[in-house]
Amino acid sequence: MSGAALGIEVVFVFFLALFLLQRYGDFKKQHKLVLVATLLAWCLCFLIVFIIPLDVSTTIYNRCIARNAVTPATINVSQFTTSTRPGITNASTSEAAAKPSSVMSDAHQECYKPWSYIPKGIMPIFWRVVYWTSQFLTWILLPFMQSYARSGGFSITGKIKTALIENAIYYGTYLLIFGALLIYVAVNPKFHLEWYQLQTIGIAAANTWGLFLLVLLMGYGLVEIPRSHWYGAKKGYLLMKTYFKAAKLMTEKADAEENLEDVMEEVRKVNECIKYNHPLRKCVDTILRKCPTEYQEKMGRNMDDYEDFEEKNINYPSEKTLVKLHKQVNYAVQRHNRTQVQWRMLLEQAFHLEDVAKNETSATRQFVHTFPPQEPESWITRHFYTPSVEWYWECLLRPWCLRILAIILAIFSAVVVWSECTFFSTNPVLSLFAVFIQQAETTYNYIYIEVACFLTIFFLSICVYSTVFRIRVFNYYYFASHHQTDAYSLLFSGMLFCRLTPPLCLNFLGLTHMDGSISHQNTEQTAYTSIMGSLKVLPLIADGFYIYYPMLVVILCIATYFR
Repeated sequence: MSGAALGIEVVFVFFLALFLLQRYGDFKKQHKLVLVATLLAWCLCFLIVFIIPLDVSTTIYNRCIARNAVTPATINVSQFTTSTRPGITNASTSEAAAKPSSVMSDAHQECYKPWSYIPKGIMPIFWRVVYWTSQFLTWILLPFMQSYARSGGFSITGKIKTALIENAIYYGTYLLIFGALLIYVAVNPKFHLEWYQLQTIGIAAANTWGLFLLVLLMGYGLVEIPRSHWYGAKKGYLLMKTYFKAAKLMTEKADAEENLEDVMEEVRKVNECIKYNHPLRKCVDTILRKCPTEYQEKMGRNMDDYEDFEEKNINYPSEKTLVKLHKQVNYAVQRHNRTQVQWRMLLEQAFHLEDVAKNETSATRQFVHTFPPQEPESWITRHFYTPSVEWYWECLLRPWCLRILAIILAIFSAVVVWSECTFFSTNPVLSLFAVFIQQAETTYNYIYIEVACFLTIFFLSICVYSTVFRIRVFNYYYFASHHQTDAYSLLFSGMLFCRLTPPLCLNFLGLTHMDGSISHQNTEQTAYTSIMGSLKVLPLIADGFYIYYPMLVVILCIATYFR
């Protein structure tokens, strides 16, 4: 059953990542390597989140087995059955003789194997493969593919060359810092670091960078997610917000159209300048194929013009100029298409919210649409989601469901903030997540443990990942649904996920006191923690940054609340 649980989660995670990639990416137009790399990065990160609860329940079971194996050997029966002190009667001696069995029976606990138990040896290998693959993706492969995807080169060799040049400074900086630290460690006689310690330092450096960004994103998500659901129940507020988005998007849409016109004008000049028999004509044809159909029809290709390009003294554009123009065309066309789709979807949303406002006072309690849906209704919609059911859901039930959900999410957020500020306290245990897990551990209720762990880390992941989907770095990184996210943004999200997920899981294990560096207990660690290594070689990070930096989430939540 353990292998089945792991296999089911792997399959579920794969289809979840595939569904999200289909929603934001474009399987028909985007490069297959970009889609595969993004899908792999998302799958690895989602796997870590979904498998961690199984690791926790397996570790709790292994701790129980270890305690039962150690307990009999640690009890000295002779200290109870014999005594050289005077004044002990036969009754007291017999009572003392009976004491060892009771002590052993109390100490010996029956260990129930969880339904999702994973045998020893499997999880360390699994985590090692998942972690190092994700690190290879986020630090080496995905940055290179980002430059490759944005390159305007006309050949694979040209794109690879451009990507290598753009990443030379990126890779060189890391190599320079790592080399300087390595030389310092090798020269300083106080340090005698082995390969395992160097590996731990590298993992700690990556997790420190991830934790720094993690707290920033989490602080925003802990407040914004409950608030967005609460305001989602206010139809007037939601409609006014949609009007504001429409006005803002209209400006962006006009700017995208103007930018596309300027770029197409440059393409027209190049197309007229470079004739059919010019060596760079193939590059121009490649650029023309990326242009919208209406512009291709306007410009044409002048295939009937047989003028020799060498007979006229014309200043022809260079290949570098065409590469730059190709890059501009890709960006302008993608941005134009994205704003057009977003404008259409935003108008549909505004019309729907206006219909909801009009139907609230309907005496017939039948939902009436101002504009009929463009797509044909499905069989389920015709027979179950009738106009009457739609009215009760949109005008009555949906606002209350959103309010209840917002309250639940706000409670979760408050518990997370409290636990982030108190998880370092082990006596008494103040982290509520640690309290819940420890109480369930005493009864070995593995279903409760896994559900509690999953809900906790899932909520933390939603707070972080949803912020990644919401943030926008000018027009270079922007997530848009309905297949309008470009390759650069998809790869960038994969990079962020791979850098944020390992420290997210370590933070979760710290909140639940399953991390030995937090609980200070000499018990078996989770397989995930063992892969991360012991941070005792870096006491400043282990005892300082990892414990006290997450407290800044309070300041970030306050700043987000007051906008």
